Amino acid sequence: MPTFVVSIRLPETFDEEFISLIPEHRAFINQLLNEKVVEVYAISSDRSRGWVTINGDDAAAVQAVVEQFPLYPHLQGVEIDELFIFDSTASRFPHISLN
Repeated sequence: MPTFVVSIRLPETFDEEFISLIPEHRAFINQLLNEKVVEVYAISSDRSRGWVTINGDDAAAVQAVVEQFPLYPHLQGVEIDELFIFDSTASRFPHISLN
C-alpha cells in the first residue's frame, strides 16, 4: 500500500471552537495510529504546521481520511504527496540483546 505525507497548515490563532475540538482530534489520530493508517503525526513547535504520514490506496483515499479529522474545517491548507521511499527506525526490527 502506498504511503503519503500530508502537510497541513494550522490557523494563526486558535479560537475556543478549535481548542474544544483538540481532544476529539487526538482521539481520532490515536485510533488511526492503532489501526496503522497513520504512521507518523507531528506538529511544529510554533504550532503553525503539521505532518501526517498516512497509508492509503491513492491520494483520494488519503484526502478522505484527512477530511474526517475533527480539525479539518479549521485547517488553512492541506497538501498530499505520495512517497517513493519511507524508511524509519520504527519500521525496522528491534535491536536484539543477548542478556
